[in-house]
Amino acid sequence: MRLATVVLGVAFSAVATAACADVIRHPIPNSTFPIAQAVTVTGNATTIYVSGQVPPAINKDADPASPQAYGDTKAQTVGVLNRIKGILEGQGLGMGDVVKMQVFLVHNAAAPMDFKAFMEGYTQFFGGSQPNLPARSVVGVAALANPGFLVEIEVVAVKDAK
Repeated sequence: MRLATVVLGVAFSAVATAACADVIRHPIPNSTFPIAQAVTVTGNATTIYVSGQVPPAINKDADPASPQAYGDTKAQTVGVLNRIKGILEGQGLGMGDVVKMQVFLVHNAAAPMDFKAFMEGYTQFFGGSQPNLPARSVVGVAALANPGFLVEIEVVAVKDAK
């Protein structure tokens, strides 16, 4: 009986500890660049993996296989991040809960990667008034599923227990 009580006590303690989660963002030393060097998630947290999102059409009259239908890199970035924001809000999370971001930017002879324009759109959501920065990588790709897409972004979000 005594062993059973100890085992139950340990189990309840583990459950209570696991119910807490912390998200710790590690900044890049000596940098103001708006990404985290790393993000640590401890405890038992709910993690949301958001599939790659592409931009919404902003010009219904343009060819849907052309960038004119979706805008330039900045407009596409804002459109994609707004889609992600909506998905996260539907799950009870926000952009501040994003801990990892993978960005795919088209980079080819017809459409060289416009990282500056991407950053102009990105910083509307991360840095400044929303200081929770994700770990992030940006990859140049030859093409995305639609020839008009210049940007695709996928994220991982975790609800901070604090």
